[in-house]
Amino acid sequence: MLRRKARRVQEDDHGDPLDTAQERRVRAVLALGGVPQADLLDGVQQVRLRLLERTANGHEAPRDVSAWAAVVASNLAMDWHRAKRRQERLGERLASLRQPVAHPSGEETSLLSLAVARGLDDLPDPQRQVVVLRFYADLPVRGIAEELGIPEGTVKSRLHTAVRALRARLHEDEVV
Repeated sequence: MLRRKARRVQEDDHGDPLDTAQERRVRAVLALGGVPQADLLDGVQQVRLRLLERTANGHEAPRDVSAWAAVVASNLAMDWHRAKRRQERLGERLASLRQPVAHPSGEETSLLSLAVARGLDDLPDPQRQVVVLRFYADLPVRGIAEELGIPEGTVKSRLHTAVRALRARLHEDEVV
């Protein structure tokens, strides 16, 4: 019966791919997945859309539309939570940017600059080149690769190694 309904949807573009019982099940799965009441209708519409897209792309209708819709609804609930976490993290980052940052004194800045200069002197030439071009000349990785005639992956690798070495040096000297 469900397969016949799915075929009927393919033939009749104006039909609802979900019957009332399937829609209730989708709403229940979304609600159990933690999706707020206000977003349940959007979730049901997403399930409908995905079923319509599936049939429009020529894929065979699912054997059990109700089970298929429940799985899609479960995935949508997980996606909703991921998006919510991303929004929360973004909000936290924006809030941290608004907080005033304590600026180091002139003496501390001079010590740090001196320690970084010494650390740069200790780096091999290829690593020093990419660090200077990246952080002092403010070139992107692609620009550094073009400037030096090396692959972007090599630039990234040298930057990673150089920054790690500089960080270790600054910790050894107890500057940071």
